[in-house]
Amino acid sequence: MEGGGRPSAAQAVVLAASTAITGLLYSIYRQKARVARGLEGARKVQLDGDLRAVLLEAPGRCVPYAVIEGVVQSVKETLSSQFVENCKGVVQRLTLQEHKMVWNRTTHLWNDYEKIIHQRTNTTPFDLVPAQDSAGVAIRVMKPLDAAELSLETVYEKFHPSVQSFTDVIGHYISGERPKGIQETEQMLKVGTALTGVGELVLDNSTIKLQPPKQGMPYYLSSLDFESLLQKQESSVRFWKILTVVFGFATCAVLFFLLRKQYRHHRERQHLRQMQEEFRQAQERLMNAEGGEILKNACVVCLSSTKSCVFLECGHVCSCHECYQALPEPKKCPICRQGITRVVPLYNS
Repeated sequence: MEGGGRPSAAQAVVLAASTAITGLLYSIYRQKARVARGLEGARKVQLDGDLRAVLLEAPGRCVPYAVIEGVVQSVKETLSSQFVENCKGVVQRLTLQEHKMVWNRTTHLWNDYEKIIHQRTNTTPFDLVPAQDSAGVAIRVMKPLDAAELSLETVYEKFHPSVQSFTDVIGHYISGERPKGIQETEQMLKVGTALTGVGELVLDNSTIKLQPPKQGMPYYLSSLDFESLLQKQESSVRFWKILTVVFGFATCAVLFFLLRKQYRHHRERQHLRQMQEEFRQAQERLMNAEGGEILKNACVVCLSSTKSCVFLECGHVCSCHECYQALPEPKKCPICRQGITRVVPLYNS
């Protein structure tokens, strides 16, 4: 604690940072909890012949947040893999990623660094249909790239190491960057993949569409079943809740520590004022007593010897040399409790 009982700058920064982190974690926890509650309350809809009737009876022919499970089926054309034969899909993502080592001047270590140098995503319209296409019901999936958990399968992956000459190696050590190579990846959402879609279900003319909800809830296209997806979100909620509680306890501990320090400082100040008042009253009694002129210069500790020391830096003259030597370490002035840095002898002529 600084003078006056105020927290030091470091303590104030720790308290402010801990409070800010706790608030941020609590905000994330509330958002995750809201998503989990919304997902738990989503309406489960079956992909059967009654789906159209359900939407006709719904307000605005819309279910604001619905869960639907089906199999991916292309509407017109399918996308073919560039590297794998007979691999068809409706979403294709091609990625070129650079891998290199970068010298960290602080830790003096080589760290892995990855950077996407090119990425292209191709899509084609597709539907979700029942696993056994008997009812002829299909749901058109809108804006699949906006989904929170779009399940893409890696169908091709190859690493192309960089070829380096001796001169290149020397140059890399001087520049602090050592290229490792280029990784080529192809991901696809294959035709026939089982998906769980969570979003807004709407009947538009004769087409049933699954699209991002308008209420701020997340849009899902996941290969997990609904129960697994819900458990995953609940696990995320528990994780952020535990983090919030831990940092909340840490914030309370820091605050308790600072308040305790301030309370102890306040008690010390009260004790100091009480001692000063007792010294003042003792001096008044000495001044009013018989022989007060003689005892006026008496040591405030032993009240028998004459004051013979000037305490610096406070400047008080209140003790004899013997009582000064008897003061406990670190030596402090009996009047103001300030640390004694130097003692000057007092000579009375």
